[in-house]
Amino acid sequence: MARTNPTFLTPAAFQILLVLAGGEQHGYEIMTEIARESGGALRLGPTTLYRTIRTLLKMGLIEEASERPDPEIDDQRRRYYRLTPAGRQSARAETERLRRLVAVAETKPLSDRPEQEAN
Repeated sequence: MARTNPTFLTPAAFQILLVLAGGEQHGYEIMTEIARESGGALRLGPTTLYRTIRTLLKMGLIEEASERPDPEIDDQRRRYYRLTPAGRQSARAETERLRRLVAVAETKPLSDRPEQEAN
């Protein structure tokens, strides 16, 4: 039986985990990647981004990368983040939770059209 995820992820937290599943990134890269992947529908401001990063760090779902790019090509103030194994598992569990939710939603009459009466 699949392990369940007892912690609901906010949309911002889930998006950050999805971005980091592709590899280490710093904050600005995470923000721009989320906006790009969502087609601009989701844009995280710095406050939301870094508050969520702090929460994910405390939860052990992401960690700060210890390796740093060459200072000649990168700003030393940047912090790079990566997904932990727990973060990868949490993202998988959230993906499955959302998949099940969408499956239920697809069975519901959510159309804007009024239901046709049987003749």
